[in-house]
Formats: sequence, structure tokens, C-alpha cells
Amino acid sequence: MKPLLLDCTLRDGAYIVESMFGDSAIRGIIHKLEEAGAEIIECGWLKDKAHQPGSSFYHVPADMEQYLSSKKKNVTYTVMIDWDRYDLSALPPYDGKSLDAIRVVFPHGKHREGVEVGRKIAEKGYQVFFQAANTMAYSDQDLVDLTETVNASPALSLSVVDTFGAMYEEDLERVASVLHRHLRADIALGFHSHNNQQLSFALSQHFIRMFQGTNRQTIVDASLCGMGRGAGNATTELVVSYLNRKCGCHYDMDAVMDAIDIYMGYFQERYSWGYSTPYFISGLYCCHVNNIAYLLNNHRTNARDMRLIIESMDPADRKKYDYDLLEQKYLSIMNRDVDDSLAAEALKAAWKGRELLLIAPGKSVITERERIGKYIAEKNPVVIGVNAMVSDYEYDYVFYVNPARYDYARTTMKERFDASKRILTSNITSEADDRAYVISYNHVIKRGWDHFDNAVICALRMLDWMGIEAVAIAGFDGFKHVYNESYADPMLPTLKTDGKWDELNEEIRNLFREFRTNAVSCKNITMVTESFFA
Repeated sequence: MKPLLLDCTLRDGAYIVESMFGDSAIRGIIHKLEEAGAEIIECGWLKDKAHQPGSSFYHVPADMEQYLSSKKKNVTYTVMIDWDRYDLSALPPYDGKSLDAIRVVFPHGKHREGVEVGRKIAEKGYQVFFQAANTMAYSDQDLVDLTETVNASPALSLSVVDTFGAMYEEDLERVASVLHRHLRADIALGFHSHNNQQLSFALSQHFIRMFQGTNRQTIVDASLCGMGRGAGNATTELVVSYLNRKCGCHYDMDAVMDAIDIYMGYFQERYSWGYSTPYFISGLYCCHVNNIAYLLNNHRTNARDMRLIIESMDPADRKKYDYDLLEQKYLSIMNRDVDDSLAAEALKAAWKGRELLLIAPGKSVITERERIGKYIAEKNPVVIGVNAMVSDYEYDYVFYVNPARYDYARTTMKERFDASKRILTSNITSEADDRAYVISYNHVIKRGWDHFDNAVICALRMLDWMGIEAVAIAGFDGFKHVYNESYADPMLPTLKTDGKWDELNEEIRNLFREFRTNAVSCKNITMVTESFFA
């Protein structure tokens, strides 16, 4: 029996665009999927709120009618509901004008409640599909209980859902095999994957092969360009190609390509989804993607610290998103508070009577090398490199607040690095030695800003805390729109700004202004090179 294709672009992609695809894109994507021959088109969600024009969130099925030029008899039009987040009293009886089926998604441990919701939907005349979120968490006995509950319902399908993108082939085989053995023969078995470990397409192929030659109807979920929350899904274009070449299907690839060319380019230019290292961490630890998004959006956490934070959580807590708990874990990992009083006194003693020059890694430290050299010759300052070691400069100290920049320096310029005196914040290490002074992370940051850990601002906060009154800065240039044009060393580990360089520049300017307004000691700041932020 040939597999069926379910395209979920307008449903799973709604997470990316907050449901606002726009009328033309919703209408056009549905039309192109019809032309492609997709058997099931998931047009969005049913939600307990009024439909807005251009949204793939609908309140009632009639909201969908405007997006269907004419219903195709060979297509099943479906939407999804969360088992406990839609008031079924708003759902009218099936009239055949738009929506044919409703997919009910429920979490592990709530399958009985979810199936009961499906039963009520079926009583109104709609087809019912079930989505068992985080199916990997079910024991074999749980899976048997799930199938027995679904078997006693009017379900048309039950889908395996790799919610956290954590499955390997053996995990899929265990789950799908148990379901197949116990699921009623007339109920289709589906698979919805996530691409956290770049296995989504491979697992979809494996799922298809598992049931080739059997009488079990299968359904494979996919979305155009893999569009979906976090790491996204199996891509419709890859799945269609595979089904055509390996399963004797006849989907129209030209229509799929048209859908991508005409409608998806806009979203690809403006939004991000798909495999990334943070979402790999989500898959590695079976962690809800909202936890990853929180750490990225609120703290711009790097991959190493993100892994440590998620690893420190109880496995059960990883599957939820308790932001208060997550913030506690973040602070416990990142603060790594230390007693830095001796380090501060030693540095102040070493700097007594000397001017200080911070050399940031902006490109002007190369283009204005002569000017900076003249300043150093005239003032004989203590030269402190900030988050980078630029060639042709001799540093008295290097200051690091960013673990990736620190690791880059000690790996790629080991001899210079080992010979340098280092000032390190405690988020990098809590261990001092004869060449490393460790300063508490909390003494150099002020939370509440997206880029609270800007290295120059952190260095200034440290100096202000130490009671330093005057400092000169070179290389605090501002960011160009092309990353490698901003730095003296174009290979420095990059900031993740999603191309929002103007916003980054403006926030750092505001950070610098706020520091100058509120500094207690460090009020005399001289710019040796021109700076966007001054």
C-alpha cells in the first residue's frame, strides 16, 4: 500500500510566522499542494479566538472557506487542535464546505483524554486523526494501552510524533512496531518527525520502508522547505522525490517547486528555522524547544553553556517549559560566582599611576595602527586586549568575557596566549593561576539588555567597579552589515544577530550611554579611534 503525504506547512510553519502567512500565501500554498497531488493538506489550527485575515489560525471551519478556490475530492483538508485548548462547543457540525478532518494532539499520559476529545469531534461528522506527542516516552505497555484506547474510537489514523527530534532508527522501530501489531487494521499509522539531529528525512524513509509490502496504510508528514518550529520537519520536496522514485507515487514535483519559488522565498528571507546546534541539544536531551528558544532569546546562550544548563535539568523537567526553573538553572551555571577581591587588588596595584588602553577587536586597530601606536608611544599605557588578540600588538593583559573567543585565542594563537596575563570572567573559569585573574561575572554585566555581555561594556564595568577613573579605547568601531568587515580578525567566532546589525549597533550605543551616565568612577573615557558608539 502506497504511503500518503500530509503537508503541514501552514500548521507547523505557523509557529515561525505567528500564523500570519497572509491570505495570498495560504491560498497559494494550498492550491499548489493540490496540484502536486498531496492527499492530506493541513491548513492550520483551530484556536479559541477570532480568525484574523491572513492567519492560519481559525476559530471555526467556515474561516477556511476563503482559502479554498474549490475543494478537491481526492484531498483531505485538515487542521490541528490541542486536546485541551479548543472549546468544542464552537465547532459546528460537518458541512463538507471546508474542513474534512481534525488532528487531535495530546501529550504523553493524556491519551485517554485526547481520544475522548476525538470521539466528540467524530460525533459532529468530522474525520479524526490522533497525534501522540513525544511517542518515544511511551513504554511498550503504554503503547499497547494507547492502541487499545484508539481502537475503541472512530480514529482514521494515529501518528508517531518525534517531538524532540531525539529518535534513532531503533527508537522508531520499537514504537512503530508495537503500534502496528496492536493497532486496528483499518487505522492508518503516521509519522511526524523533527530535524534536531538531521535525521528527519532519513527516519521518514525508514518508516516508509518498515511498512512496504504490508496492508498498513501509512502517512508521512512533511512541510515545504522543512518549515516548522525549532529544527523544523522533513521537507516536502525531499519526501515527494523519495515517494516518486522508491514507492511508485506520482506527485507533481513542478507544483512543489512552484510553491517554494512563489511563496516560500519570502519567509526564508525573513525567518529562520531548521537544523542548528541549539536544536541539536534539544534532540540530544529530549528537551522542549521552548527551553532552547528562551535561552537564545533571553540570554544568547552559547552552545556549550546551553548544553550544561539543559543537562543540569531533571529529564522530566526538560520535556516541559518552566521558565522560572530554567532561569534558576541558567544563573547557577552562568554566575559561577567567585571571591575576586584579591584579583581586583592585585590588578589595581599593578595599574597604579598608569593610563589604561582597551584595544577592542574592531577593524580600525589595523587601519589606524599608526595612530594607536603613536598614542601608546606617548602615553605608555597598560594595554588590555578585549576579547581578542590582534596581530602586531603587544598586550600587557587580555580580557575575556566570551568563552568562544577565549577558546579561539588559546587554540589558534597558543604561544602568545600562554605568554599573556589574562583577566577572565567567572563564566569562563573559576580557577585562577599565576597568569590568570578571575573576576566575578556579576561584576561586569548588567542584565536587561539583549547584548548585556558586550565585551567593551563589560571591561568598562569592571574598571568602574575597581575604581578606575580614566581609560582610553581603540577599535570600538561599530558593526558593518557584512560580519568579516567589522573585525581586525575576520575569523573571530561570530555573533548571532540574524543580520540585525543596525539594531545591535543601536543597543550597544545605548549600553555605552547608560554606562557613562551611571558610572561611579570611570567617567573619563577617550576614544583613540572613531567609534559609532561615542
